[in-house]
Amino acid sequence: MNRGQDTEGEVTEGSHPGKPRVVVVGGGYGGYAVAKALDGTSNVVLIEPRDAFMHNVAALRALVDPSWLPRIFLPYERLLANGRVVRDRAIVVDPHRVVTASGEEISADYIVLATGSRYPFPAKTDLVDARQAQEQVRVAHRALAEADRVLLVGAGPVGIELAGEIRHVWPEKSIVLLDVADEILGGPYKPELKDELRRQLLEARVELILGSPLRQAPPTPPGELGTFTVTTEAGTEVIADIWFRCYGVVPSSDYLGDALVPARRADGFIEVGPTLQVAGQTTVFAVGDVSTADSKMAVFAGRQAAIVADNISALVQGRSDLTHYKSMGVAIAVPIGPNGGAGQFPGEDGVAGREVIAERKGREMGVERLRERFGLRTTAAA
Repeated sequence: MNRGQDTEGEVTEGSHPGKPRVVVVGGGYGGYAVAKALDGTSNVVLIEPRDAFMHNVAALRALVDPSWLPRIFLPYERLLANGRVVRDRAIVVDPHRVVTASGEEISADYIVLATGSRYPFPAKTDLVDARQAQEQVRVAHRALAEADRVLLVGAGPVGIELAGEIRHVWPEKSIVLLDVADEILGGPYKPELKDELRRQLLEARVELILGSPLRQAPPTPPGELGTFTVTTEAGTEVIADIWFRCYGVVPSSDYLGDALVPARRADGFIEVGPTLQVAGQTTVFAVGDVSTADSKMAVFAGRQAAIVADNISALVQGRSDLTHYKSMGVAIAVPIGPNGGAGQFPGEDGVAGREVIAERKGREMGVERLRERFGLRTTAAA
């Protein structure tokens, strides 16, 4: 473990006596970026229960090709040169104090909430041990490999991408993509984008069943091999050997103390202002999936992290001219396998086609750039 990083004690070698203490709660895309940005100027404490960052952007690729697994689990050991990483879960967060599950109380001058969200496996995992998480993916991969017929419930970005990943590796499998909505990719996206993704899915022989919910959920757990039959309310029958749930974002915000609870909306997201300060607070910020700042995308979390780091630095210097976060607007990239997909980006006319998406995301999934940020050696392309 590097200088300044340990799992206990308040002062460590390499810390900055007299500098402000910034406690970052959560080491996902926004949290790790804030911690790294402030590591040279503040006493940074990153609280994260996992022993390694999971690059969720490439999680579905790893499901169909487990050779990606070692590349997408990135240990926190080399992330910070000075600050420390506390491998624990925050259970109470107040404006100047964090209490962990182990009972440690960590005081703070500034707090950044970056706890993200939960989402059904395989897009995310609840396991905090990297070896166990990788084994969970390998078990699901083996089950998926044996299945002839696959049902994906939810035709949003995850369902579309997973269908494409499965089709790329297993050309012979039957794939059904089902959604209660009458179109794929619900949300404020261009009709041309939805049409292009639909065209590519049909070209890939993915069967679309839209506009009717299932009468009952499948009898087997998601990701488990076992043949079953389900029926939609409209009467369409689907026979499958395995299924995956591809919907259901739940923000992780159940740790807020009394002073911060008013900022949590009924849906669990934490309200922030234009400077990304939590509503009603001056020293507490929130970024990424858990906040109301923007759409839930890794790239947006990274942009928010940079602004929060700048704003904390400004406050430390006694300045009041904080930077406002401005949404880029609607943006999305949905791969369909390594070489397909479509997307839309702010300031760009029309729809980005398969070659653009493959170049920006689909082939490499941003793995190498991320590994460099975690101080890890880059790897050969999969």
